[in-house]
Amino acid sequence: MDLETFRTKQGPYKDLYASDAKAALLTLRAKGTANANAVTCKVETGRGLATAGIHPKVGGSGLELCSGDMLLEALIACAGVSLRAAAAVLEIPIKSATISAEGDVDLRGTLGITEGVPVGFKEIRLGFDIKTDAPQAKLDQLLELTDRYCVIFQTIQSQPKTSVTLRRT
Repeated sequence: MDLETFRTKQGPYKDLYASDAKAALLTLRAKGTANANAVTCKVETGRGLATAGIHPKVGGSGLELCSGDMLLEALIACAGVSLRAAAAVLEIPIKSATISAEGDVDLRGTLGITEGVPVGFKEIRLGFDIKTDAPQAKLDQLLELTDRYCVIFQTIQSQPKTSVTLRRT
């Protein structure tokens, strides 16, 4: 979608959600199926099935997607879209943008071999390399808005309330 169409399309939503908070609530859902014969999970995506598996450094084959990589990829996707949206609002012309994310995991926690070592990312770093002629003050504003409105990054930072259930079927 081009930037002008984006601005035009977003306006009515902003007006609606400002006047009706309930209309702004959205529940996203994802679904997958664990393989009965292998340590993999098929995840339904908007573009088909993605098969996730164990990272090779903890015993996986390396043929399947790693869920940690998928989390970073979701972060990059969200941050890239947020960057472009914020640039459109601020009217900052961006010639090109590359978004990168990297995270550190201590695999001793994942494998349960050292008590007290947490499972999951210890640190996640998000970066942007952009080509633009915009002044630094505008770029500072762009980074602030991108950080503030990137749903995935804000979710990681805010540690939302979570729950887990198991149902017998």
